[in-house]
This record gives sequence, structure tokens and C-alpha cells, in this order.
Amino acid sequence: MSLFKARDWWSTVLGEKEEFDQGCLCLADVDNSGSGQDKIIVGSFMGYLRIFNPHPVKTGDGAQAEDLLLEVHLRDPILQVEVGKFVSGTEMLHLAVLHSRKLCVYSVSGTLGNVEHGNQYQLKLMYEHNLQRTAFNMTYGSFGGVKGRDLICIQSMDGMLMVFEQESYAFGRFLPGSLLPGPLAYSSRTDSFITVSSCRQVESYKYQVLAFATDADKKQETEQQKLGSGKRLVVDWALNIGEQALDICIVSFNQSASSVFVLGERNFFCLKDNGQIRFMKKLDCSPSCFLPYCSVSEGTINTLIGNHKNMLHVYQDVTLKWATQLPHIPVAVRVGCFQDLKGVIVTLSDDGRLQCSYLGTDPSLFQAPKVESRELNYDELDVELKELQRIIKVVKSQGIWPMPEKEDDLKVDAMVSSNFDPVSQATDVEIGTDVVPSITVQVTLQNRIVLPKVKLSIYVQPPLVLTCDQFTFEFLAPEMISTVSFSVYLKKSYTPSDLEGNAVVSYSRPTGTPRVVQCKFRLPLKLICLPGQASKTANHKLTIDTNQSPVSLPSLFPGFANQSDDDQVNVMGFRFLSGSRVTLLASKTSQRYRIQSEQFEDLWLITNELILRLQKYFEKQGIKDFASSFSGSIPLQEYFELIDHHFELRINGEKLEELLSERAVQFRAIQRRLLTRFKDKTPAPLQHLDVLLDGTYKQVIALADAVEENQGNLFQAFTKLKSATHLMILLIGLWQKLSADQIAILEAAFLPLQEDMQELGWEETVDAAISHLLKTCLSKSSKEQALNLSSQLNIPKDTSRLKKHITLLCDRLAKGGRLCLSNDAAAPQTMVMPGGCTPIPESDLEERSVEQDSTELFTNHRHLIAETPVPEVSSLQGVSE
Repeated sequence: MSLFKARDWWSTVLGEKEEFDQGCLCLADVDNSGSGQDKIIVGSFMGYLRIFNPHPVKTGDGAQAEDLLLEVHLRDPILQVEVGKFVSGTEMLHLAVLHSRKLCVYSVSGTLGNVEHGNQYQLKLMYEHNLQRTAFNMTYGSFGGVKGRDLICIQSMDGMLMVFEQESYAFGRFLPGSLLPGPLAYSSRTDSFITVSSCRQVESYKYQVLAFATDADKKQETEQQKLGSGKRLVVDWALNIGEQALDICIVSFNQSASSVFVLGERNFFCLKDNGQIRFMKKLDCSPSCFLPYCSVSEGTINTLIGNHKNMLHVYQDVTLKWATQLPHIPVAVRVGCFQDLKGVIVTLSDDGRLQCSYLGTDPSLFQAPKVESRELNYDELDVELKELQRIIKVVKSQGIWPMPEKEDDLKVDAMVSSNFDPVSQATDVEIGTDVVPSITVQVTLQNRIVLPKVKLSIYVQPPLVLTCDQFTFEFLAPEMISTVSFSVYLKKSYTPSDLEGNAVVSYSRPTGTPRVVQCKFRLPLKLICLPGQASKTANHKLTIDTNQSPVSLPSLFPGFANQSDDDQVNVMGFRFLSGSRVTLLASKTSQRYRIQSEQFEDLWLITNELILRLQKYFEKQGIKDFASSFSGSIPLQEYFELIDHHFELRINGEKLEELLSERAVQFRAIQRRLLTRFKDKTPAPLQHLDVLLDGTYKQVIALADAVEENQGNLFQAFTKLKSATHLMILLIGLWQKLSADQIAILEAAFLPLQEDMQELGWEETVDAAISHLLKTCLSKSSKEQALNLSSQLNIPKDTSRLKKHITLLCDRLAKGGRLCLSNDAAAPQTMVMPGGCTPIPESDLEERSVEQDSTELFTNHRHLIAETPVPEVSSLQGVSE
């Protein structure tokens, strides 16, 4: 239990599923009992009006039946309740209830009971005003210095102030430049209304200025007003506070001074009568309500501020005097007097938790027992310390540590159906004439313990889409099994960068610890690919070497075998749903496979699928030493062309957005000019502004369409770039026989982003990652390691630096460099690169020399097989050696 906790004096819960706000709470002697004790008046958005008179038998008791004096359902939502002298001819207190379209004034009276039922209270309507505009809030006071009665001012949603002199409507005025209504308060000392406009500035309007200003109720100006009899409504003073305001309160020290308190979103301000800042306080937490009141100290004011962390802070000016914990987030706070107990804090939450509390602490009743004093034997302590250190060393050497639970709280399994859906679930596809299939994936969850809220999210690579990607489960008992199914299909006319999907489950353990469980699944190639006609020629070719005898392609790809060509066991064609074609050839005598296509990025999926199926095939045969390799030249030139295309689209998108912004500014400027012309009393010629507006509008629409089209092309180019990047990582791994950890480092460096954005793009991110590798694990000298990378990533001017760094990375890997992330790898004494690797160039001249040296190793041509005899394809019957 917290020491600084609000001491509960009386509390209750109002209704069920009702909502409340800051204007729904009021404290006053509404029944005019004369006892000096306040009653609690609460109105809800459901239309219920309740009046309480708390009488707890002992501290902390809940509400008794006799505590509720009155409960009435008024049908309309109650926005605000206030108590004042609202009825003419009497100075008795009456209750004003503000609805959205009506203001009602009631009298609350009690009848002394003669039997055990107790006193009876009645609510009598004195008068009501039907409002022509939707109300937002209200304030009251002795406007204009009247004595013995209170007038009411209501602010509408469109910024109009409506003043009511008790039973009659006085006038209405629109606030200048009003966009959204704000909090409203009345200062009796200056006879002015104070509000916070949507311009985030505190504004003060004199009541006399409002009264003599032009009547806002008249839509058309009369001849008398045109002659200048009506006065323009001007602000008395204004102060820009730079944030929206939650509430305004006015507190008077005495008759000669008063302060205006404004509660903002991050600060609260104390202003003088003339708008000058007396002081301000920056708040640590987001506030929810506040209440200033006069302090016992002369010249200071105490302020109660509730926040969204269930705390209530007490400030004396800007000094925090007390902080107490509440059981709820208060939206309204008041201070009242009950049963001769002064200063009771009344708080109300948005869900109807009403509490009367006082400040205090919980004293600790525990007293520590006296410790028997005895002399310490330091020799025995030294022996004990040495024994404990010996045990710790043994435990460290043996690795005997508490192991985490091997059994997970939740098991996740994903199973992909072997057949397509009988009825395809593909909708709104953007592919040509082919029928787009869909396949069902089934995810099963089994819990070991009770998990109240479990969320399952499914991710696949675009343009693959899911029929449903979010699921929620309630495991209210252990060992429950839940299964969900969804379909996956290809939506757009290009190839995804990967066929692997991911099912991510997030939940919280009973201790509150968040956990995440992942389960990956692989979609079949036939979902995006069909059997196709093999091609003899292609722009892009690559050859994969293996250490085992060639395998018949129909046995590797049974679903893509062409039945009309049964003798073509070493040639197979693939046609993606996007339209591109890939040809796979197997050598009859050598242990090689060739993949060729017209598009470089289309080689990735077939090459990866070939290697995965070969590994699976030889595992079934019991062969464990299967290995594949790549002995050709790394296709850097083809990869760089895709990088340039992607970067060109990014630059084009940036230019289009700048041009669109300029045209939008021009469009708004023309609109303002036309609006000024239309508002002018003496019409002036438009001077072709309407033609210019129409032409600018067409340009804005055309540029918006161009930006949208460029974004689609950029997304497609990024998907192709990811496919080519996957292929490059695969080829480098086969070329240098990299381990799984080294390949993971390459993937982290080349594929850092799942989504390409204009603010943070692929080029600058990959360049920073590769530069880090070149200056750490692939560096040669300590001088390179001392170079610092820029902490800010900006879009580069071109891709030349990135391409040179990628070339240099391949060059250092070819000369023996190895990738690692350990701290020792960057030490100068532990060199991992034999044979004198080229240091990172620090000038353009050095970069040119590096590029010239590396051209001997990385040949920039379309046919990607070098250094070894290239088998020429003479016919589709095989690969001749």
C-alpha cells in the first residue's frame, strides 16, 4: 500500500455504462437547507441527474440508500450542472442543467418525513430555454455588475455566446475567428468572459463590448448597422499559450486582485487580470482536471491537479506540496464541506466512480526488533567469504545456472494445404487472364496455462495478401486448442520477393511479462507459378554446381512437369502469374544446373527453390554431405541497374511531392483571393482568377495521380530489388562458402527494411550498414576503424558511393575477409584478412583505383558464367558438354 494514498471517506459507483465529463459535477447547498453543508450534484451523458448527501457511519463506507437524495432521468444528455441565483424575485439557490439543445432551471426542495421513510426531495422545473444552436458549455455570474442574481452565458459549438437574463434571452454574439469552442469562465472583477480559442491563445472579452456589439442573430445587416451604429466585437486582451486548454478557473485573492488559471495539455498558467503571466508550471504527466482555491498562506493559491496516472497533486503556486494516489483517473475535482468536515476532496471518473477523500498517510505499525549486539569474528568471516568465492568459481566453470522453462506457455503450429482451395478466395486481383488460385493455411494454438488475451498476426510478402491477418483468442483454461484458417493469394501482377510467411503470437504471462512466439511457414511455388514453355535464349543466366550426380527435374518439380514432353527430363519451363518466364536446365553428365530468364530478379525464386528441393531430395536418400557452389562472376552490373531504377523512382517521387506542395499552396492562395472578392461589398472583376483556379485544380489532381502512380511503381521496384538482393546474398554465400551466421550478417546489412519509405530509404540504410562492416570486421588498419559514421541518414545525391562500397565488400570477401560481429574482430592484432586487402578509400582517387582493381574479378556482362567452361545450350534436349 502506498504511503501517500487518498484516504477514502465515502465512495459510490454511478449507474452502469454511463459516461461523465468535467462539467458533470457540482457541489453546493442546492436545497437551501442553511446548514452550510454541501450536496453533490452529478449529471451523466445518459440523462440521469443524482443528488447525494454523504453520511458515512465510519470512514471508508460505501453509499447507503439514504445518501441518495434524488435521482431523476431527464432523457437528454446532461453536459453541465451549476448552482446559482437563477430565478428572478428571490435569492434562493437553484440548479441549472445544460442539455445539448435546452437549458433548464430547477428548484430542489425537501419535505420533512413523518414516518421511517425519511425526508423526501422534489425537483421542480422553474423555466427552460430551447436553444437554436448546439450547446458546448456555460458559465454564470453577475454580468454587468447586477446585484442579487446570476446571469447565464452559454457557448455553442459554432462559437456563439448566448446570454440569458434568468427567464429571458438577452442577446447572442459570435466570437471572432471561432473554429472550435474552448473552456469558458467569467471574471466578476473585470466583468469579462475569458476563453481559449482554437488559435491556442487565451482571449478576454468585456461584457459591455459584447452587449453593444453587432447582433449575431440577424443574418442580414440592416440599414442602420450599415451606417455604423453597430460596434465590432474586439478582444480586450489575448495571450498565446501554444497549446490547447482543458479548463479555466478564476480565483480572487480579494476585491482588488484576481488570477486566471488555465490548464493546458502540458502546463498550467496563472495570469493576471490584464493577461500578463504571473507564473507557469510544466507538468510531468498529462493532466485530466484541476481546481485552484485560496491558500491559507497570504498571497498564494493552492491548485489540485489530477492526471492520467491516477495521481492528484497539490501545488502552492509552482511548488508541489503533496501527491496522493487515487483509485481512478479523475475528470472532475471539487472541494466541499460535509458533516462539519471541511476540505473534503470530491473526484469523479469518466465511468462514474464518485469518491470523497481526504489527504493523509498510512502510518507503519511495524517496529523492527532490537538486534542483539555481538562482536564480529573477522577471521571466521574471511574463511566464509573464501569458501563462497570458491563455490561461485566452480559453478561458473561448470555452467550450472538455473535453466529457463523448456516448455513454452503457448505452442504454435502452421500447416499449409497441399491443394488449392476448391473455390478461389482471390478478390480484386490485378492480374491478367489467368485464374488466380488461393491456398489455405491452418494455424493451431495450444496453451499450457491460462492466457486471457492472445493476439495472432500473420505476415506474408507483398503482393501476396491474406483473407484475414489478425485473430484474437481467449484461453480461459489450460490445455485448450484453437485453430484458425485463412487463404493466401497473389493480388498484383508482379512476383513476391519470398514465399515464406510468419505467424506471430503476442500475449502476456500471468506475471505481466509480455511474450512473443513465432512460427514460420512456406507457401508452395505453384501458388504464383505455372508450368511454361522452356526458352532457348535468355538475357540472364547463372550456373549452380553441386557435388552429387544430377537429378531428374520432373522428380524435383513434380507439379511442373510437361506431360507432352516426357523425354525432356533435364529441361523445365516456369511461367509466373505476372507473365515472366524462367527456364531450368540440368546437365546430363556434369553436376550442374542452369537457370535463365529475361529478368534478373526472376532468377531468385527458382534458384532458391532448386537448392531447397535438392537438399530435401538428398536428405531422403541419406546423403548428408550434399553441397552446392557458385563459381561464376558476381552479377554486380545487373544488380546495380535495379538499384539505379529504384533510386530514380525515389527521386522522382520527391520531385512530384514538392511540385504538388507548390500547386497546393498556389490553389489555397487563389481561393483566398476569390473569397476576398466575393465578400467585398463592392464587387470587383475576377481578373480570370476563376480560370486560374480551375487550371490549378486540374494540375493538383494530375500531380496527385502521378504521385500515387509513382508510389505503386516504387513499391514494385522495391519488391524486385529485394528479390535481386536475396539472389545476391545466395550467390555470395555459395561463392565464398559462408556459414549461416555470416549469411545472417549479410541479410541484416542488405535487407534492413521491410518497407521502403521516403524519409528512410533502402540506399542510405544499406550504405551505412556496409560501411560499418568495411570499417569493423573487414577492415585492415586501425586507421579505418577510427573513422566514424554519420549519425544521420539522408537520401544520397546518387548511388555511386553505394555501388563502390558493395564492390569493395565483394572484393574483400574474395581476398579472404570474413564477416563477424564480435568485438575482438575489430582489433588490429587479430587480422582476419590474409593477403593484404585494400583499405577503405578516403578520397575519390583511391576509390577509382579500387574500382579498377575490382573489375578484373567482377566482370560486368550479362552471361554470368566465367572462369569455367560454359556449357552451351544447343537444343532443349539437354546441356551438351
